[in-house]
Amino acid sequence: MYYLPLGVGIINYKKDIMLKRKNAEDEINLAQANLNSVENRKEVFPGALQEDNKVTLDKLMTGYSKVQIEDPIRPFYEDNLQKIVNNVDYGILKVLQGTWVSYNNSAQSQRKLNGTGIHTTIMPSPGTNAGTIPGKYSFECQEYIEKLTFDLVPGGVRNRGGANEQFCGAVKYDQSIKSVTTVEGQEALQYTPIHEENGMYLWLSDVFNYAATEKTIKDDRGVHAVSPTNPNKDLYKSGYQDETLFLILNDLGQKEYVTQENLNGRKYYEIIAAKELKVGAGQTGQYFIPDYSISRSGVIPHGSTITLLGDLVRNNAGKKDKKFLFEGPPPFPEGDAAWKYDHLSLSKTMGGAGASEKDPINLDKPAPDWVFEKLNDINDFGENKIYTQRILADPLYPYSVRPDLRLRDTNKGDNIINYVLIEMSSKNKTGAQGGILNVPFVNRFVPTVEMNTRMWIETVLEDGKEILQLQYEQVIFFEFDFGDDGGTTSWPHIQVNTLRKIEDVPLDQKRLIEEQFPDSKKYESSASASGCPYHKE
Repeated sequence: MYYLPLGVGIINYKKDIMLKRKNAEDEINLAQANLNSVENRKEVFPGALQEDNKVTLDKLMTGYSKVQIEDPIRPFYEDNLQKIVNNVDYGILKVLQGTWVSYNNSAQSQRKLNGTGIHTTIMPSPGTNAGTIPGKYSFECQEYIEKLTFDLVPGGVRNRGGANEQFCGAVKYDQSIKSVTTVEGQEALQYTPIHEENGMYLWLSDVFNYAATEKTIKDDRGVHAVSPTNPNKDLYKSGYQDETLFLILNDLGQKEYVTQENLNGRKYYEIIAAKELKVGAGQTGQYFIPDYSISRSGVIPHGSTITLLGDLVRNNAGKKDKKFLFEGPPPFPEGDAAWKYDHLSLSKTMGGAGASEKDPINLDKPAPDWVFEKLNDINDFGENKIYTQRILADPLYPYSVRPDLRLRDTNKGDNIINYVLIEMSSKNKTGAQGGILNVPFVNRFVPTVEMNTRMWIETVLEDGKEILQLQYEQVIFFEFDFGDDGGTTSWPHIQVNTLRKIEDVPLDQKRLIEEQFPDSKKYESSASASGCPYHKE
């Protein structure tokens, strides 16, 4: 099963990292744009370059900061609605606008790359059912190419929450993936459709306070006027029950109801709640500060629907006005440090290949000798090695074990001058949660329980020109079958890839993409999609 690119293992977030744009009045002060105009879309939604040949990452991220409870909250007024909608904030998602395709960096690689992406997929072995032979599984590691299109939705998408309003910057995505394999006796590579997906990213940081007005109270009224027989009718000056009343003992020792305005700190014994709002209700909060700045919702034709929440990762060592921009290339581990289970295609519940993070396998060296031996009770006591032997023996090793090393190796020789990092998850440690819904078949046989994603948007200096590059790692966890001890096994499913805008890849790669994805919205027949891991024969 595939999901859209972007992933990583367990993510440790702080909840309070919702980002605000540089100028709180941008929504109102910016000139309205005709979003149907191609020229205006280029100006409002820059994809990679400005006319001065400077990538927007540096400009875009300058001044963004974390929202605090003491920061000013912007009021919402109906007469500003169209200006707010026309000048919605897309945050970092703005730079995704356009068509991204696989970028093959074979010229700088020590090995030939047929495809740019790597996926590892673990599925139940034919003949098995839950509750039968423990943990027997099918493993597949393939290279792939893809086309990924992002399209900014014109205008802010309004979420109404009473005293709180949110305007989302929505970005549609459409993804097509084909595996790339060799066929014995044939020189030509075989390209097989294995995945289609679409959905939306949302930038969630535009929030406003919408207090009750005389007009909204009247228009939305749902209660009767105060009855003439109500003993407290004189306390409701508007004619509606819009005051909270408190029962007190007055100076004469008599019981009496007073409004909050006249309570004056006196002890009270009963409360009659207000049933109607007063003008200005909601002004004093509570104010909504989103847990996260970015969400992603996707639909996968295997029968899974995902919602992920996340944020830009903060650079604590960065400049004060560029808190979410990192200088230089993304760091990836080398040698023993790469053996981290959050990023491996084999989990601890699979036996861990007889290794551990304290006693790792060095993935930058050839696979251990036992990978190519016939294992038995003498050289593999406990059956930990044979369980994962095929993963380390795969022709795409070490990428078959830790796929994101392909991203590391792709970057070698590139001059990456800065980047931003987005991390998202369906299962955050605290606060708001995303989720995954599956159709009954998937739920019964291969429950998809968690999805974590990581995406780097990078500025690359190449031939004197600055361009954008997109890299992602995505880790999904299935649960099926059980171990010898009866425990449930967690099966990682990982995808990684490197993409650039279609106008920024070499001509031969552009032609290949145009040939293989003439129109990503035209669906292949079910027969041609049989290469999908879920339908593996």
